Amino acid sequence: MGHKLSRRQFVQSAAAIGIGLPTILPSGILSGKSPNEKLAFACIGMGGQMRGYLIPELSKIDQQIVAICDVDQRQCDNSLKIKGLAGAKVYHDYRELLEQEKGVDAVIIATPDHWHVPVCQAALANGKHVYCEKPLAHSVAECRALERMAKSHPTLATQTGNQGCSTEGFRRSFEVIQSGLLGPITEIHVWHPSHSWPNGVDRPTTSDPVPQGLDWDFWLGAAPARPYNNEIYHPGKWRGWYDFGGGSIADFCCHGFQLAFRALDLDAPIRIEATGDNLGHESFPTRCNITFDFAAKGNRGPVKLYFYSGENNLPPEHITKGPVGTTGCLIVGSEGTLSAGLWNTDCNIRLKGATEFRGADQPEVARIEKTQPRIDTEVLKWDPRKTAQGQRPRWSQVNNSHMFEWVLACAGDAKSYSPFEIGARITEVGMLGVLALRTQKPIDWDAEKRQAKNLPEADAIIDPKPSTKKYLPGTFG
Repeated sequence: MGHKLSRRQFVQSAAAIGIGLPTILPSGILSGKSPNEKLAFACIGMGGQMRGYLIPELSKIDQQIVAICDVDQRQCDNSLKIKGLAGAKVYHDYRELLEQEKGVDAVIIATPDHWHVPVCQAALANGKHVYCEKPLAHSVAECRALERMAKSHPTLATQTGNQGCSTEGFRRSFEVIQSGLLGPITEIHVWHPSHSWPNGVDRPTTSDPVPQGLDWDFWLGAAPARPYNNEIYHPGKWRGWYDFGGGSIADFCCHGFQLAFRALDLDAPIRIEATGDNLGHESFPTRCNITFDFAAKGNRGPVKLYFYSGENNLPPEHITKGPVGTTGCLIVGSEGTLSAGLWNTDCNIRLKGATEFRGADQPEVARIEKTQPRIDTEVLKWDPRKTAQGQRPRWSQVNNSHMFEWVLACAGDAKSYSPFEIGARITEVGMLGVLALRTQKPIDWDAEKRQAKNLPEADAIIDPKPSTKKYLPGTFG
């Protein structure tokens, strides 16, 4: 492990930034005179998400990236053009990186979904703090395995890449829900349009030459083998295929579901039903509706979560009571509705009898006690007056607070807000939605047994067996 930082000095430095959230935090924020006193990071999966978001966010808090890894040399070459990465060591096998880079403190993972858990497990086993993009896992069994492993390494800081939870809007919405202002909550509606991924189709029968520098066999990993097809799987369109991703439900469950899941203390759903257009293919449907039923718990009654995907597929008008955007999340109670946005970063409330949503500055909300920590306002010093007016930092700055919070946890005794123990459970809800779509049957879910009741054909999707173990942890060559 690398240098152990003083979290107190780290937080004091951050607190001294000032009222406005800066685009770039001051050099030396980690309180060290020597570069060796910074945390050392490795990045695995060097595609657009890593280069366009994760690395820039890490650079804002003055950290050092000492190693990068991707099975596609082109991705590594593009990454080395980024300021500050020219000296990073390049690897093509994540296992070799973890074996060779003993000084790495923490690992950031942005591979395709089917690689998330193997790489996370290897990093945790090697004593590294881990930040992993959402969804954390690619099956229910992987969700359970990753949760167990994270719990077995309590000194390692983990963070799920669902950045919305680190915003003031999320944490204020969390407090609003738990305060009872909205009354008993019975419904959640989350909607998302179609993407440019392949939808409602099966894999092509043709093939293209594998580009120079891409290890296609390694990219496939434990997924079923197939020929390479240009612009069909890699780069960037793998998410539409069930063997590598899970379409919109997998992509956004950790964003749009997290507020309701956490604030209402939901467990796994007991029943999942899915309908849609162009089901029964190897890729996500062109349009679908998925309903999740959650059992009553404590003083809370049963809850239904509705997910809508596809163009112009929106909640019914008696719920929205007016036009809505192409994405969103509505949390509906007997005394009011909260509009949280797809990333759950908003806190806009329409109380019973009102015709419009208002921000968090309305008197009924302002009186609610703050119970959640504030990374934006308390550490990064985002102006709380702007928060009260319903404003939030720019998107990149919002994300920066999420990364910052994880780095704080890596640096000392802080706990990240979205550790794998929580992220894996939210991911499991999304994986059960995928299960209902792929089986095209209602799922009566037995969470304890990890089993779809009276549906044995679901077992192969709940716990898929790898087609090969060649590239999994501990299997070099």
